[in-house]
Amino acid sequence: MAATAIVTCSSPTTATSSSSSHNHLQLSPRTPFFFFSPTTTPTPLLLKFNISSYYDGSRQNMSASTPIASSLNRDPMLPPFNVLITGSTKGIGYALAKEFLKAGDNAIICSRSNDRVEAAVQSLREEFGEQHVWGTKCDVRNAEDVKNLVSFAQEKLKYIDIWINNAGSNAYSYKPLAEASDEDLIEVVTTNTLGLMICCREAMKMMASQPRGGHIFNIDGAGSDGRPTPRFAAYGATKRSVVHLTKSLQAELQMQDVKNVMVHNLSPGMVTTDLLMSGANTKQAKFFINVLAEPPEVVAEYLVPNIRSVPADGSMKPTYIRFLTGLKAYSQIFSRFAFGARRNRYILED
Repeated sequence: MAATAIVTCSSPTTATSSSSSHNHLQLSPRTPFFFFSPTTTPTPLLLKFNISSYYDGSRQNMSASTPIASSLNRDPMLPPFNVLITGSTKGIGYALAKEFLKAGDNAIICSRSNDRVEAAVQSLREEFGEQHVWGTKCDVRNAEDVKNLVSFAQEKLKYIDIWINNAGSNAYSYKPLAEASDEDLIEVVTTNTLGLMICCREAMKMMASQPRGGHIFNIDGAGSDGRPTPRFAAYGATKRSVVHLTKSLQAELQMQDVKNVMVHNLSPGMVTTDLLMSGANTKQAKFFINVLAEPPEVVAEYLVPNIRSVPADGSMKPTYIRFLTGLKAYSQIFSRFAFGARRNRYILED
């Protein structure tokens, strides 16, 4: 397999770090890059890094010029934090919960399956104790379920500092849209779009009434930067809407002069979950999974300290936390072509 990458940089640059079901590399809309998916052939394109809007480190300030009140009428948000993560009985959601618990925080986990919730809670309690983790069944597509989730969280922890919207789905389907079933399309759109909206609505209402306020993190996925996602077009379309929804909610909160709640974006990159691996049926998919993907535990170990630093800093500016940046991805791809690095890490390549 051969590929060519041309790098042009007009000035020295630095990059910040860029899925459940969010398992695809996402790059900043300001960072033109090659596109790949589990079903497309990587095409030699101009690789050009324009990272003037980035900061050193892992957090990108999405709106540095946004007027934020310097004095906020809210209690300081100090650790340990109370964290709620949707879609958190397996994959990156579970790994995030475990990493927050390692840091001394308290966690609420949930999923559609009672059995998975019970198993996950039991496993986490064996390691971290019964007084730090709770779980409940919740289908984010159902507004009553999400309202009950809020009530459950308030009953167990009184308030939530960090709410991570991780629940998502591509119906484990990789096929052209013309071949997609009604059931698969409904599953993807109601989970990734309707479910996210319901969760954001209820989280914002809850946090606005909390003396400490709160932070909401929406996890993106393939398509969120506007690039095509053939053979999972519906998923990509819903992930594109995540970024728009987050920006709209940031604007609404500012317009309504809500100073104790903020909505952010979170990008785990490619994570070796069941969802990602289910699409590893082409030569190109195997190549990119081996080169760019990381286990949930590795991604969570990096993301959680950066997530926790947001409330700890006391800032209410929107952020975009990324695990896999363009620069990092290019470096790993270059190492593969130059030195054969990361070959057959997870999947035997042809």
